[in-house]
Amino acid sequence: MRLVRFGPPEAEKPGLFRQDGTLLDVSAFGEDYDEAFFGSRGPERLSAWLSRHSGSCPQAPAAARLGAPIRRPSKIVCVGHNYRAHAEETEAPVPSEPVLFLKAPSAVSGPFDPVVIPRGSKQTDHEVELALVIGDRARYVTRDRALDHVAGYLLMNDYSEREFQRERGGQFTKGKSADTFAPLGPYLVTPDEIDPCDVRLWLKLNDQLRQDASTGDLIFDVACLVSYTSEFMTLVPGDVLSTGTPSGVGLGRNPPRYLRPGDVVEYGARGLGIARQTLVGAER
Repeated sequence: MRLVRFGPPEAEKPGLFRQDGTLLDVSAFGEDYDEAFFGSRGPERLSAWLSRHSGSCPQAPAAARLGAPIRRPSKIVCVGHNYRAHAEETEAPVPSEPVLFLKAPSAVSGPFDPVVIPRGSKQTDHEVELALVIGDRARYVTRDRALDHVAGYLLMNDYSEREFQRERGGQFTKGKSADTFAPLGPYLVTPDEIDPCDVRLWLKLNDQLRQDASTGDLIFDVACLVSYTSEFMTLVPGDVLSTGTPSGVGLGRNPPRYLRPGDVVEYGARGLGIARQTLVGAER
């Protein structure tokens, strides 16, 4: 299944993309895609419900705004330098263990919403990533059971303000957590539809290809990341774990090329859809 949420910000409804591309309104199911939904086998229950009620579900407007396909998660865990070439382009050591940091849930936005460059920013950057959503509570999970805790996969762009990240205290979170810096979607794909070890991610800036790599090149794969992260914090249903970005970010260019108002960032992956954001300046 391909789960979506559509409608105005803070008033999104649950939906589902059919194989023919139409958007089905499944509000009658009575649940949003949140912690309670994922923690109670929501995708399985929704699939069973649809087998009986899909014919009575209305079709959503084709022009409906898409929000993040999950309601605000309790946390977003990200992984740094998880592609060797990306570590090298940013002059960081190749890690011997996953580098984890948190991104504020208030950064979540829709896949086609504008991205707001923060006040004072001169180094806003793009980072396309494969992310996953936790389905079952994960604590001290073994690698061989890790994927049993995954409810689905989706795209995330880990927008980053490099100066805030690298020069304003020497830690990642403040450069990662600005409003709109975590667009999710366009949809969440259940695990039966995708192999997380074989996803080609690509990103274009103003129609110029900048990032292009496969998750087969990850230093630490999805199963490793779920297991490893669960050693340090409990992952609860609805949490997002983003697996890291490949090379090609603005910081890695010579000279660096950071994002400016009016820039258009488009990215995608087969099976996960395409997302697109326009960069806008911060309100004064």
